[in-house]
Amino acid sequence: MTTHVNKVHHVTTIAKVAKDLGEDEDWLQDVASGMDIEDGVIWVYGVADDGVMAITDFGIENLIEILKMRREI
Repeated sequence: MTTHVNKVHHVTTIAKVAKDLGEDEDWLQDVASGMDIEDGVIWVYGVADDGVMAITDFGIENLIEILKMRREI
């Protein structure tokens, strides 16, 4: 029997990633919205809010690569 073990021990909100990268949060969220869970993006839901996008370290690396490709165009 194989059991899946989640190796993600933390995520970073899109707001923090935008601040760290010096990017506009709304624009960065638009870019990241094209990413899938396999790319390192998840949604975190609480009691009183609609949810917030969060990104794994792997997702941040993927997002940076996407930003580089967009800037080359």
